[in-house]
Amino acid sequence: MFNFKHVLLTFFAVLLMSFSITNNSFSNPPGDSPTFVKEYLGQTDFIEGRLTQMLGAMSQDQMNWSPEEGVRTDGQIYIHVAEANNMLAGFMKGEEMKAPPGAMEESTTDKEEIAKMLKDSFTAVKDAAGKLTEEDLNKMVQTPFGMEMSLR
Repeated sequence: MFNFKHVLLTFFAVLLMSFSITNNSFSNPPGDSPTFVKEYLGQTDFIEGRLTQMLGAMSQDQMNWSPEEGVRTDGQIYIHVAEANNMLAGFMKGEEMKAPPGAMEESTTDKEEIAKMLKDSFTAVKDAAGKLTEEDLNKMVQTPFGMEMSLR
């Protein structure tokens, strides 16, 4: 069976690990930003580009496709990424979650709306991350899954 908690935790772990790869050719954070933030923003741009490119290659009909019952549709996967990004941006800003995990996934199947949600979510992450200081990166936050971790 599909375990939302496990998938979201895995997504966060993969996303956080991917930021350890240096790629400063995309975002231009302030020069005094911590190195981690610069690398993070570069990787975020890279991931956004790949997901946007893949979404752009899909048709509206494919937004409703699922490999089998009980598995997210293509559209829900993109919305899931947008929701995870919004949650991550909230953590960075010290905000409480506004909705329970998974609440956005049933909101639409419209490809244009999904593309806007995805773009807006990456903008939120980059805006929040670009303001982080070294001190902020070392703050511990409580995840909705019962784990405590640093913003780093």
